[in-house]
Amino acid sequence: MTIRLSILDQSIINPGERPSEALQNTVELAELAEQLGFYRFWVAEHHNSDEIAGAAPEVLLGYIAAKTTTIKLASGGVMLQHYSPYKVAEQFHVLENLAPGRISLGVGKAPGGFQPATDALQKDFAKPIQTFDAKLIELVDFVTRKSASKVEAKPLPENNPEIFLLGGSVASARQAAELGISFVFAYFINGEEEVLKEARDIFEQYQINQQASFQLAPIVVVAETKAAADRHIPERESIKVELSDGRRVNVGSREQAEAYVKNISQPYRFITQKIGAITGTKQDVGEEITRLSKKYNIQDFVVLTPVKSAEIKRYSYQLLSESIKEEVVHG
Repeated sequence: MTIRLSILDQSIINPGERPSEALQNTVELAELAEQLGFYRFWVAEHHNSDEIAGAAPEVLLGYIAAKTTTIKLASGGVMLQHYSPYKVAEQFHVLENLAPGRISLGVGKAPGGFQPATDALQKDFAKPIQTFDAKLIELVDFVTRKSASKVEAKPLPENNPEIFLLGGSVASARQAAELGISFVFAYFINGEEEVLKEARDIFEQYQINQQASFQLAPIVVVAETKAAADRHIPERESIKVELSDGRRVNVGSREQAEAYVKNISQPYRFITQKIGAITGTKQDVGEEITRLSKKYNIQDFVVLTPVKSAEIKRYSYQLLSESIKEEVVHG
């Protein structure tokens, strides 16, 4: 199996940097990814953040599409709970018309920010709000042109954008499989291999569309030595907040979790998860990615490198592209 590598970028704002610089770093990284032969470039969605500039993936993708020519592009992902499925379908149909064969629509369940941002985004929503599951079904129907609605998400492209559900649970893997869409397992949030194995097995068991794929999204940092790579990932755990109404929100660090619950009025509990991080030299990383690929029958890896320095991040991706080539040749 040939391993395909893709990049997920969050447009991190470094200390002393302007948001415009962070967004430009993302654009330049996409251009580099195309030069290095990465398969797809994903951009994230976060709201009301001082650390992340990527708030509107559908806008950023259009700009990146104009700056590149061949690399595939995707949202990683649109936080669907905040939006009209019809409008999201329209946006990605426009993008696919502008960059035919290059656009994919990744969708996430999370809010992409804390409660004040969610309240602002959903200010005019009627209550009760349509569930995420219902919105996802409606979105898939609009994009695949199976909707019973009297309207279509025009302009209709020649080919439908591929749809991905992003998640870190077995339930999300099953949901994607039953809808006939691809799934990206957020290993960078939930790095427990037992959960990965169960999610992979469930996706295969319930898969109705053999063209849909199961992909893995780990944190990866490559450097000249393992110690140098490890320094960029000091925390190896993430916190999930479980609310009494059944919702679960991945928030990252304990500090972020404490900040999140300040705006929550219902009972909650913290769940600590191991993150899926692959760090080391070219050989170390190449061997681990190859191991995961063979063990879980995964071709596509969506790599997140949360390094603040744009220069170090670019160098890590350069080494990563070389590591897989070497592993394929010599492994």
